[in-house]
Amino acid sequence: MSLSDTSYWGLSVAGLLDLAIFLGCFVVVIWALVHCARQRADAFTAVDTLSKPTWLLIIAGSALLSLLFFQWSRLFGLIALTAGLIYLLDVRPAIRDAIRGNW
Repeated sequence: MSLSDTSYWGLSVAGLLDLAIFLGCFVVVIWALVHCARQRADAFTAVDTLSKPTWLLIIAGSALLSLLFFQWSRLFGLIALTAGLIYLLDVRPAIRDAIRGNW
């Protein structure tokens, strides 16, 4: 295979793009996991959401599955990203408001 073969470069670029998207999504999920782990457990019950261990299990479990099965299925990556985004966009602001007393 020569370096001028376009299929080689196309596959390489697609593979790098896929890896970049996965890493970006994984950073979001890790951010959600770290934030969840640092919060007080009573804050989750104060905002009437799932408990802290449940959120940790959902986010960490989906992140682990997406990491383990990255090469075979992107579905686990989408599930992990969805769980992380739901936490960051719904639960995190509610917890922040409850801790600050803005509710």
